[in-house]
Amino acid sequence: MIDKQRILAKIDELDKYLYEIQSIAPKDFEDFKRIEIKRSSERLLQLSIECIIDICKIIVSNLKLGLPSEENDLFDKMEREKIITEEMALILKEMKGFRNILVHEYTEVDDEIVYSVIKNRLDDFKKFKKQIIDWMG
Repeated sequence: MIDKQRILAKIDELDKYLYEIQSIAPKDFEDFKRIEIKRSSERLLQLSIECIIDICKIIVSNLKLGLPSEENDLFDKMEREKIITEEMALILKEMKGFRNILVHEYTEVDDEIVYSVIKNRLDDFKKFKKQIIDWMG
């Protein structure tokens, strides 16, 4: 049984973060370099990606698709069940890798990449949300 209420609550949380990102979105790269914009953007992207991962965990757990060995396995399981598309699974893997850089600073965070995500990739979050809502019916 799918816990639609938990999933919808996480989607609402995701919407809140995306709204906040859009409300502080810099007008250009120079504006982005302001420390309060830069750090806020990084944190809001991290929280948005974590919402998506949480939604995936809820779905995989509710459907009893097995314990994922790692987060990428969540996306593969959901793709196999036709919950998300193959393209979305790849996007989610990229998001997870980006989140790991933001959180764990495996490498120096590239400001141009963060700026580019804000300017060009926020629709990926909306596409994920649509696929989940369509799947839930």
